Amino acid sequence: MPPRRTRPVVNRALAALIEQAGWTHAATAQNVNAVAAETGERIHYDRSAVGHWLTGTMPRPEAVHAAVEAFRRRLGRPDLRPAHLGWPDPGVAPPADDPWRGDPVARLATLGEDDLLNRRTVLTAGTFTLAALSSLSNLPGMSPRRVPGPSGRPGAGDVARIRAATAAFADLDDRFGGAHARVAVAAYLSREVTPLLREASGRTRPDLFAAAAELGYLAAYMAMDAGANALAQRYYISTVRLADEAGDLLLRATALRSMAVQAAELGHDGEALALADAAASALGGHGPHRTLAWITGMRAEAHAAAGTRWDALNLLRRTENQLERAGSPQEAGWTGNYRHESLEHQIGLTLTQLGDHAAAARHFTASMNARRPVELRTRVLIGLRAANAYLRAGDPEQAAVTALGFGDDVRLTASARVGDELRRLRAGWQRFRASPLVAEADRIVSTGTPPTGRAR
Repeated sequence: MPPRRTRPVVNRALAALIEQAGWTHAATAQNVNAVAAETGERIHYDRSAVGHWLTGTMPRPEAVHAAVEAFRRRLGRPDLRPAHLGWPDPGVAPPADDPWRGDPVARLATLGEDDLLNRRTVLTAGTFTLAALSSLSNLPGMSPRRVPGPSGRPGAGDVARIRAATAAFADLDDRFGGAHARVAVAAYLSREVTPLLREASGRTRPDLFAAAAELGYLAAYMAMDAGANALAQRYYISTVRLADEAGDLLLRATALRSMAVQAAELGHDGEALALADAAASALGGHGPHRTLAWITGMRAEAHAAAGTRWDALNLLRRTENQLERAGSPQEAGWTGNYRHESLEHQIGLTLTQLGDHAAAARHFTASMNARRPVELRTRVLIGLRAANAYLRAGDPEQAAVTALGFGDDVRLTASARVGDELRRLRAGWQRFRASPLVAEADRIVSTGTPPTGRAR
């Protein structure tokens, strides 16, 4: 069915915004597609589609929201709505208010219910917005609420149960990717955890909010890994706010650091650097050395993306020093798993940003090879990053050998990030398909067919 047409026939409002943005029709389509992709919605508009919009065609609802956000970013106008582009509201609008304000428990409950709608997520949670990130710098410092009085119904047992459930869900995420069991996490968070938060009081309250923040953090990471970046962004913001309620600076820094990772992966380099610095500021240079290394490493990567090479390399050296001074990993802690192989991955990401793909590939490979069996998704993701780095360094056969190293494990992971890396790899080595090794690797990673015994 062709798209529904609206009036006026000539969309002068959209034409005026395109002119203000300084975009061609092709650039307009590219920016709309890119914003939609951040939420996991793959649309493929081109300049002819924009021409149709200008003559009255109404795009799909997800494209309307993506176009609004694209123009917000370009023009610095967070107030823009569909009407400013000459379009009626498509019926399900994304949240327009500031996610950093309002009742954090009510927002978390609503967010969890939105997540349960699954395929309609992009419409109910809106788009990944840079305005939500810029709001962070305008917020006051952490001021956790202290609620006096006797303990309410929720108690230490509830805290233990939430943390046990979080650990179980985290294990599934490690093994099979964020898209696996994500609905179960959303249901548990919104229907089991948020009712407890509403009743929390007394001495148990900080621990309960901290446990909820840990689960919210996991929900955010899983949503990001599944490609639902708008949901992930709001889960991360909820995590920061719950951590503030608990008075937990480490949890606050953890969420901000992962928000920096998300911004970096989406190509928002300035925001990634600001978030990484905010994570470091939350701790003020104090805390376990392993935690400080985890955050410093992200700052190095963000500086590399921002083009400040000297700062990036200095921060990498500081990360190594902090990790060397750390004690034994505390596996139960959120940042206790930042180990040497994690640093190898961080170095690979930083060197990729600096354009040293050959060295990045070696560090990615070292990280991949050191991963434990339970880290299946992480091993595959980093392995694909290693293969892509070898390819960019001009070594397609080593890229193929690397891909053969994890074989059909890629088919076991339910991860949009893995899928994106795989698509980049397969597109990149198309011109090398005459190589039998490349051809076999491409067949295996695309179908999961076992290798034929070729030496690796």
